[in-house]
Amino acid sequence: MLSEHVQEIEVKYRVIEGTALEAALAGRGVVLSAPVRQDDQAYAPRGWSYGDSKIGVPFARLRTQEGRCGHLFTVKRPVANEQACVEHETMVQDRAQMHEALVAMGFRPTVRIVKTRRTARMDTRELGEVAVCVDEVEHLGLFLELEALVRGGSAEGAQRALDRVARSLGVGLERVSDTYDSLVRQTPATA
Repeated sequence: MLSEHVQEIEVKYRVIEGTALEAALAGRGVVLSAPVRQDDQAYAPRGWSYGDSKIGVPFARLRTQEGRCGHLFTVKRPVANEQACVEHETMVQDRAQMHEALVAMGFRPTVRIVKTRRTARMDTRELGEVAVCVDEVEHLGLFLELEALVRGGSAEGAQRALDRVARSLGVGLERVSDTYDSLVRQTPATA
């Protein structure tokens, strides 16, 4: 669990050159994990709609991950922007019961995000350890996420530092400011 003073800061990119990305990461000594399938159900508070601001609004997610007992329950509240959040997570045993509890608390399911994720850690001079996620998202394609836990300071400054790390890889990347739920919602094949 993260305190109010620690934020999960991330940057996300659509990957143009998947093979080049893997080679660039390997060249930095970053070894990606074996792929795992993640099935995420996103939730928003009743009364919130896509197009409304996400800042200060709590959003929930239930994740079932291949090979993991239980389901990961997460609540994120964007602070500075959609990719700078205060986050709380815990494991739950019964996904169906947690779904019902979320509905009873005033959340509604929005979109389902299914992806295959490979992860690693990378040490950086500016931010220390950074989580690296390479995601093949159904209906969206290949993405790179870099995440850091930051105590205090500027979320935007941390995102600029993460962007420098991504750009230093020297591969084709297109930065996106939306979260996966918004991207999936915008895709005609899933709408």
